[in-house]
Amino acid sequence: MSTWTLRRRPGRRLGLLVLVVLSFLVLRRLDWHNLMPPWLRRRQLGLQTKDQDFLLEGSAFWIFGGSVHYFRVPRQYWKDRLLKLKACGLNTLTTYVPWNLHEPERGKFDFSGNLDLEAFIWMAAELGLWVILRPGPYICSEIDLGGLPSWLLQDPGMKLRTTYKGFTKATDHYFDHLMSRVVPLQYKHGGPIIAVQVENEYGSYNKDPAYMPYIKKALEDRGIVELLLTSDNKDGLSKGVVDGVLATINLQSQNELNLLTTFLSSARGIQPKMVMEYWTGWFDSWGGPHNILDSSEVLKTVSAIIYAGSSINLYMFHGGTNFGFINGAMHFNEYKSDVTSYDYDAVLTEAGDYTAKYFKLREFFGSLSGSPLPLPPDLLPKTTYEPLMPAYYLSLWDVLKYLGEPIKCEKPVNMENLPVNDGSGQSFGYTLYETNIASSGVLSGLVRDRGQVFVNTVSIGYLDYNKKQIDIPLVQGYTVLRILVENRGRVNYGDNIDDQRKGVIGDLYLNGLPLKKFRIYSLDMKKSFFQKFDINKWSSIPEVPTSPAFFLFGLSVGPSPADTFLKLEGWEKGVVFINGQNLGRYWNIGPQETLYLPGAWLNPGPNQIIVFEERMAGPMIQSTETPHLGRNQYIN
Repeated sequence: MSTWTLRRRPGRRLGLLVLVVLSFLVLRRLDWHNLMPPWLRRRQLGLQTKDQDFLLEGSAFWIFGGSVHYFRVPRQYWKDRLLKLKACGLNTLTTYVPWNLHEPERGKFDFSGNLDLEAFIWMAAELGLWVILRPGPYICSEIDLGGLPSWLLQDPGMKLRTTYKGFTKATDHYFDHLMSRVVPLQYKHGGPIIAVQVENEYGSYNKDPAYMPYIKKALEDRGIVELLLTSDNKDGLSKGVVDGVLATINLQSQNELNLLTTFLSSARGIQPKMVMEYWTGWFDSWGGPHNILDSSEVLKTVSAIIYAGSSINLYMFHGGTNFGFINGAMHFNEYKSDVTSYDYDAVLTEAGDYTAKYFKLREFFGSLSGSPLPLPPDLLPKTTYEPLMPAYYLSLWDVLKYLGEPIKCEKPVNMENLPVNDGSGQSFGYTLYETNIASSGVLSGLVRDRGQVFVNTVSIGYLDYNKKQIDIPLVQGYTVLRILVENRGRVNYGDNIDDQRKGVIGDLYLNGLPLKKFRIYSLDMKKSFFQKFDINKWSSIPEVPTSPAFFLFGLSVGPSPADTFLKLEGWEKGVVFINGQNLGRYWNIGPQETLYLPGAWLNPGPNQIIVFEERMAGPMIQSTETPHLGRNQYIN
């Protein structure tokens, strides 16, 4: 990819002559652009549509794209994944932009480290890839609240993804900041971005007819000049379109290929065909199977799409990982949260390894390229480390005294409205609610998503979507009722995204009477959380450790750290942290049995691993070179 720039040339006479000629052309209202020499016309037209074709600078162009999300891949591995994308015969990178990660607190933006969007896009340019940007503000993407920041829900009347004033005001402020970074990355400014998506799958939501025109205008008003497009699945295809914006389709089955002609050609007139998301696999939910899609089926559908005259984007080319607490959830008949792995059974595995899909697609796209493809990069090494025994221990109840004074309030407060993080509330993690009780009875209330109930420090069960009440036994003496509530992931797709507040929602009742005078601890488990209890606070492992608790491990690594997968056999449910990085959740209900640990996050020499276990600790942590993502189930 070349970037064309104009250099100053000496000679005032030549400059004066050019000025006179341009003035003459303007006055005559002639199309001076077509009279300019080709070297001056570069970077003027960008990606355009003409009848059934895409044109890039006036030449026919096919989009062979693949999705990779920078926020799901360690920054040190971005180049590896993009080189593999290019070696597969693809020419375009697509990525979402997660608002909730870039503006974690209202008005405070983060584009550093793994969130350095500009560095990711320029890297794609350097490797010769074009970029289609999907900036939202809603992105779905199996990420918490579809990428919308949870602090929006502090407004009790909030109507997400509409022209409700509270939402548009926040979106405008975010777009002001984001687009100032994106505009210079556009094709016509010398960057690789050839198209920008207007929101995402809005036709399936369709709550406000004024919303999509508002988003289109918000992009254009802030300097977006490249081709705009929408993206919808079959459920919302007819309702997600916007005048002046190219409509594209999301699908997986060959049975849906007729939409390319029946909708795009007939309802939208003559326009290029584009499958914006061809789903190469699927995501997994806790308690379910590991979804897979046969590689022969993928090749058959991809070739059918292209032979139908359509451009294509593979979603996902490389899924990566829902590091930390960023996973989303689905809630139709039942609430189901997504697992930590976003392997997606994609073209590359979660750790960036090649699959049968990769080699079949590389051969296919290679047959279309007209020139030899670059060689695929070597795989990154994997290793098995020695089994790890916990060295130190700290119960959650002991941790509380190091966290400072709890929040004190008459009634329970949901996570998003807690007075923390400079007024932006709590987005992720756990919240602990405490109050004193004087009697036994039936405890009831609305807990989202899962609340472990304790009498003093003894666990007696759970409150969640299905279990809304629990018997509290009679305890002699001073009694503290505690509920440890976990946000397991806000819904990212569906009609109920406005109703995704977490923690205790409303009052808690004992025998029908509301409980009062709560002490609330925000346990977001960010890096700053662990800085509150240093190594001097930890104790040796008791013979029978009580949970919830934190367990500290030491991992010694040689001079060349390599990727591995942690296996927590015997542990029940919790979170793993390596050198302050949150690897994500584990849960023995599966399907996922291992956590991906990138070697890039390990230091030569000593490394610190902390495990927060909710229920029952295992004897050790093991590692393996091979991931175990659960029992396979072919996608229907």
